Amino acid sequence: MNAKKVDKIANVVIYTIVALVVILLLAILGYILFNGVPDISWHFLTSAAQSFSSGGGIRDQLFNSLYLLVLTIIVSLPIGLGAGIYLSEYASDNWFTDLIRTSVEVLSSLPSVVVGLFGYLLFVIKLNLGFSILSGAIALTFFNLPLLTRNIEESLRGVPNLQREAGMSLGLSNWKTTTKIVLPAALPGILTGLILSAGRIFGEAAALIYTAGQSAPTVDYGNWNIFSSTSFLNPMRPAETLAVHIWKVNTESVTPDAHLISSASSAVLIIVILIFNLGARFLGNKLYKKITATK
Repeated sequence: MNAKKVDKIANVVIYTIVALVVILLLAILGYILFNGVPDISWHFLTSAAQSFSSGGGIRDQLFNSLYLLVLTIIVSLPIGLGAGIYLSEYASDNWFTDLIRTSVEVLSSLPSVVVGLFGYLLFVIKLNLGFSILSGAIALTFFNLPLLTRNIEESLRGVPNLQREAGMSLGLSNWKTTTKIVLPAALPGILTGLILSAGRIFGEAAALIYTAGQSAPTVDYGNWNIFSSTSFLNPMRPAETLAVHIWKVNTESVTPDAHLISSASSAVLIIVILIFNLGARFLGNKLYKKITATK
């Protein structure tokens, strides 16, 4: 068999595998959206969940997911940014740097349920934070930090060395060159990775079952005092997220319309994650064109 035939066969196999993966993905997304979108309404998005009667919504769970996402990014972004800058711009190629990168890789491979159990033992039990949004945000920081650190490091490494050399030739320090030249140039990639990691955080469930809890107590959305137990901004209250709510409805719910709630909630979750992913691509391309002055 000559090289051309081997090349054609390899192309057919590769394109077939890609087509099967795309078809499988579209089938899963289509099934979830087809069954869930018709049950999504304004009432469903803005009403509280019901434990025993039908007609409940996902207002609190949706807000809890977004609030937890914001807190997780606030905690993880400075750490990930600092680690990424150090690994890309300052770290030497030695055993210590290799140890850091290996630790990041190991941390990224941990199952989310293991991260959740670790968070439960350390934050909920040992530090006495209880089931709370703060416990969930810190646990998700461990879950999100490896992906964010690696993305920032790769984005910074993707900036051409000519820009660093230009900064040095102007007499700028390494820190000034990094913060004023390299970091802005890497911003599109960093923001893309940040938004993609946000979608991953938004859909996480296993780690939050053991840290943020499975209950959604009634909160007052007019109470802006974060120290009040009824405030929607209180980070020390337990908070059932949308992903945990879907799991709970499918396993424990006794409401008559549990199947409809599960389908609609899953569709909302998928739509939000798709918005994160598509928004990341759009924003990254927009920033890249603006920074590089390309059309």
